[in-house]
Amino acid sequence: MAKNFLNYQEQITHLVEDRNLIVTDRVYAEEVLKQIGYFPLVSSYKSPFKNPITGKYRKGTRFEDLVYLYKFDENLRELFLKYILKVECHLKSLIAYYFTEKYGDRQAAYLNPDHYVTAPGRRAQVLYMVDQLGRLLSEGNDSRYIEEQRKRHGNVPLWILINGLTFGMLAKLYSVLTPDLKVKVSKNFPGVNEKQLEQFLNVMTKFRNVCAHNERLFSYQANRDIPDTPIHRKVGIPQRNEQFVSGKRDLFSMMIALWYLLPENDFKKFKRHFTQILRHYLTYSKALSYQELLGMMGFPVKWQGVGRK
Repeated sequence: MAKNFLNYQEQITHLVEDRNLIVTDRVYAEEVLKQIGYFPLVSSYKSPFKNPITGKYRKGTRFEDLVYLYKFDENLRELFLKYILKVECHLKSLIAYYFTEKYGDRQAAYLNPDHYVTAPGRRAQVLYMVDQLGRLLSEGNDSRYIEEQRKRHGNVPLWILINGLTFGMLAKLYSVLTPDLKVKVSKNFPGVNEKQLEQFLNVMTKFRNVCAHNERLFSYQANRDIPDTPIHRKVGIPQRNEQFVSGKRDLFSMMIALWYLLPENDFKKFKRHFTQILRHYLTYSKALSYQELLGMMGFPVKWQGVGRK
C-alpha cells in the first residue's frame, strides 16, 4: 500500500499515537527529522526497538533511542571507512608496483588482455576489466591528474591510473591478475594467501559501499563470506553444520579482515577507537544491552581476543 505524504509534525504524531514511541520534545524531534529524514532514521533503525508482532515500539522506547543508535552507526561508518581506505591505498600501491615491475610502465601493458589470467572461463572478466581501464584512461572519471598526464606525456602509467579505480573495480582487478602477481601482492599480508585475499576484498567492497552511502552498517550482512580463519576459533564462534554462525559476512567479519589487512599499529588504533564508540553508546543509551548490540553486529562475547599479542 502506498504511503501518503506526512509533514514533520504528522510524522511525529504517527510515531506517538500509532507506534507508541515516546517523544518528549517535538521541536527537537522535528529538527532531527529535517536533518536526517524519516526513512534514514526511523525506517532504518526501528527494528531493534519494535515488537515484531504488533509493529509497535517496545514500552518505554524513546525517540532519542533511535537517534543514539543512528549516531552510533554513523560513528562506526566513519571509523570502518577510514581504515578500509587504508587497505585500499595499500592495495593500489602493491598492484601497480608488481604489475609495472613485470610488464613495464606503458599504458599499453595494462590494456593488453594477454597480461592477465588465462584460465578457462575468465576471458570475459579480463576483457571487461581492460575495457573499464580503457574508459578510465580516456574519460578520466573527473580525475584531472589522469587527463593532464595523458595530454602532457601521452602515457598514463598504472600507478597513476589505478588511483581512479573504485574499491570494487580494484578488487576485480586483483581477481584477474596472473597467479604470480596475486601471490606477490598477498605475501604483503601475513597469514593470507591469494585466494583468501580475494575473498576478503569481495566482502570488504560491500561494506565500503555501505559506509560510503550512509546506509545502516551495524547489522549489515553481505551476500558473500570471508574465509574461515584461526580467529574464528580463537574467539569461540560456534559452528552449525561445520559452518561458523557469525564472523563471516557481518560487521565482525570486517574486524577480522582488518586484523589481517592492516599494519599492526593501525589495527590497534582501529580497535581502540571501536571500543570507545561502543562504550560511548552504552553510556548514553540503555535501550539495547551490550549483549544485544554485540549479537546484532555478529560479535562474539570474546571479540576482544582479536589482536596481536
